[in-house]
Amino acid sequence: MLPSDNLIRTVRNLAAAALALGVAFGASTAEAGLIAPLGPSPAAIQAIPQPEDFGNDDGADARSRFRRQIVDYRGVETAGTVIIDTPNTYLYLVLGGGKAMRYGIGVGREGFTWSGTQTITKKAEWPDWNPPAEMIARQPYLPRFMAGGPGNPLGARAMYLGGTIYRIHGTNNPDSIGTRVSSGCIRLTNSDVEDLYARVSLGTKVIVLPMQHRAEAVR
Repeated sequence: MLPSDNLIRTVRNLAAAALALGVAFGASTAEAGLIAPLGPSPAAIQAIPQPEDFGNDDGADARSRFRRQIVDYRGVETAGTVIIDTPNTYLYLVLGGGKAMRYGIGVGREGFTWSGTQTITKKAEWPDWNPPAEMIARQPYLPRFMAGGPGNPLGARAMYLGGTIYRIHGTNNPDSIGTRVSSGCIRLTNSDVEDLYARVSLGTKVIVLPMQHRAEAVR
């Protein structure tokens, strides 16, 4: 008997998650005080638009949900601000005029999420990957260095956040968008990270919302 479509999708999703775990990077919030002391403002939290209810996130619905698109934004943050909606796996770039560009993202797995306010201090195209010591300790099989390129897990672009080891970066595993599999970094598809990279500059403010501020708290 042939397997059902649902079973095939489940197997593919599990395989994608396993692959993403193998290339996840960053560090847990318990590792050496890398979180900015300034948390996101209540105004930033309340301003995030209510995500659409797509019901089942399989197939075309999931692709539609995480497609780059302009949405309404009713917050007080100035144009150019980046807001990471951790629990709903979205990144918003405030455009001004009551609008924001929304991107689907992948975020940290359980125990590796963080929140606070940072700035973009470095940008790189096709960046090299130097796994931090904390990650090597957890996953000693990882390479100590990987040159930038299509096979690099940082993808096409990276934006480095303050003095932390966290980055907003691309991914060569687009099926991981919308999942919680990294060690704290924020990932976008390569096409989306190239678009965001072109729109932001050094010094851009990045607000990372905590996991507990879920969609039901937004009005």
